[in-house]
Amino acid sequence: MAVIEVNNLMKHFGHTKAVDGISFNVEKGEIFGFLGPNGAGKTTTIRCFMDFIRPTGGSVRILGKDAQTDAVELKKSIGYLSGYVHLYGKWTGSEHIDFVRRLNGSHDRSKELCERLAFNPQLKSKQLSSGNRQKLGIILAFMTEPEVLILDEPTNALDPLLQQEVYKLLDEAAKRGATVFMSSHNLGEVDHVCSRVGIIRQGKMVTIENIHELKHKRIYTVRVKFTGTYDPNVFRKLGIEVDVPQGPQSEVIMKVKGDLDPLIKQLAAYTVHDIEIEHATLEEIFLEYYHA
Repeated sequence: MAVIEVNNLMKHFGHTKAVDGISFNVEKGEIFGFLGPNGAGKTTTIRCFMDFIRPTGGSVRILGKDAQTDAVELKKSIGYLSGYVHLYGKWTGSEHIDFVRRLNGSHDRSKELCERLAFNPQLKSKQLSSGNRQKLGIILAFMTEPEVLILDEPTNALDPLLQQEVYKLLDEAAKRGATVFMSSHNLGEVDHVCSRVGIIRQGKMVTIENIHELKHKRIYTVRVKFTGTYDPNVFRKLGIEVDVPQGPQSEVIMKVKGDLDPLIKQLAAYTVHDIEIEHATLEEIFLEYYHA
């Protein structure tokens, strides 16, 4: 069942096409990673989800409701974390928590979350470091156990131990049936927590992939040691990138996209001393998509 439905979403600022006709669905209980560098369109998309800005074209539906016309009703079911947490400077953490509790119902995990994230709710917002502001933003997003979590860079400004705690919260949310949409430029984070990932580039969706399948895209680094001479141009004609070092016994590094079989057959024409084949990392695959 699709909880978030995005259909041909566009947001233009003058001649700038920040989001340019993207479409995808996010299913119930899924942790969907929205991946791309700064300026790719991630935050603009999220702001359209939350009705903070209106799309130029297309539509967003969340829990079967229109994200614009039903925005007020939907916010009762959404836990939202901004890429920069906006707080009332004179309020304490407790006052922010009380405000969200009054808006969104009696269910409240804030005490547990404060303990897990080592957050002191008695401090005023203007006294908080960037890391503690982020902790409070996470508490406000998760505290009512919403059906949908929309998170913009959720582990921003957090140390590695707290990042791991946030990953646990995300996993727990998905297991209870919540749907998570999170933007990130942190590849390790997406790899760790997401089931699917969408990659956005210059406002357009480049691909939407199961994270397991994405990690096993057929991009290889092949390290070969030849005995005797060889002709690197033979391999380049196969569409293979070849890094040629000095010396006949040196390791040759080849980058292969797609089927390995043509390379293996070509190598049979030479005397190979040693060969090592590695799958691409998630970062290498992402860069391949982004620079395509």
